[in-house]
Amino acid sequence: MKLLYSNILPLRTEDNQQTIADCFNEQMSKADRVDIAVGYTSNASLSELEALADTYEIKCIRLTIGMYYLEGMPEGAYHTALKINEKWQNSGIGEIRLVKSFKYHGKVYCFYKDGIPFSAIIGSANLGVIKLEAANRRQYEISALTTDPDEVSELAEHIEQLNQPICSANIAEAGNVPLIREKNTSLDGVELVTPVPQANVEFYKQCTPSVSFELQLKVPKKDERHMDDGKHFTKSNINVCYAAPRSKRKSRDWYETQLTVGANIYRMEGYPEKNKPFFVITDDGYWFKAHTTSDNNKQFSAVGDELIMGRWLKGRLAAAGIVRPVNNTKEDNEERRGMITQEMLDEYGCDRLLFEKTGQTAIDKDGSPLDVWMLSFIGSSN
Repeated sequence: MKLLYSNILPLRTEDNQQTIADCFNEQMSKADRVDIAVGYTSNASLSELEALADTYEIKCIRLTIGMYYLEGMPEGAYHTALKINEKWQNSGIGEIRLVKSFKYHGKVYCFYKDGIPFSAIIGSANLGVIKLEAANRRQYEISALTTDPDEVSELAEHIEQLNQPICSANIAEAGNVPLIREKNTSLDGVELVTPVPQANVEFYKQCTPSVSFELQLKVPKKDERHMDDGKHFTKSNINVCYAAPRSKRKSRDWYETQLTVGANIYRMEGYPEKNKPFFVITDDGYWFKAHTTSDNNKQFSAVGDELIMGRWLKGRLAAAGIVRPVNNTKEDNEERRGMITQEMLDEYGCDRLLFEKTGQTAIDKDGSPLDVWMLSFIGSSN
């Protein structure tokens, strides 16, 4: 048995000591199959494991995660795990599984060559140890590497038992995995946006709306991203950032959106008057001022910053790991990886916005009372 350490001051590793991460990489480089069972992962460590499997051309890999099915899984890690699982299954090299029968808190890494397990790591380290982040950079772990054939075989058999259908299931087939929403950091530090306590959100949710309407988001399917036929895609709504830029030098900001409603909505009694401000509280706890603009006051936008709506809406998809923000939409205009598609909305489980006039008012800075509207990102089943 060889002890493995974290390298954290004041307990820095000595010359004769090896870190858990370095040992993991070393064993991966010798293996053609890897079986892992841990309690927790992170978004970054999942991506790192995927990259290492590609680098070392691993022929078979299984990752079993033990705590999330009963505790809830961070949505960013969940969506990343689904994509990696699909990739591994399509290529026939492996899968990602969730333990369903109980909370599994073990941390075992088993390495094979030519069908025989030759080493294993066991200890306190979850998968996050292979890719340190701010959340675990100062978290000290200790583990051990064993190459004893009997011990390695016993640990390999343990993981095999854990991967039986009575204990676990493939993540895509597990069903009803409770998700923990990630914090949308795209609105952090935005001057005109105020975070509000969840109690405030619940209060406005319980108000009986005097007016409500849904706005379906117009987006292409994945294979339609380059069809600029004027129906939707780049002409309006959530993907307007891919329309022709206002300036030849500058690309549109990826967060730019146009929330446009139809005549059946803007003709409703109680619909906001043009350029008359009102407050918006979002279902995830943000507060800002908005108004309606354009012909027939058909567009909803935040007052003072046209990117706020996009930061709220697209920021949630980015926080969930479904899409990555694009720094330059002009440069992305060929591949359009940052274009929101129907598949992305389906994966997130929300494809429309719900606006509800709460019947409440709040006092603006100038002392005037403004209506309060509730804004929610919902799915067809809500």
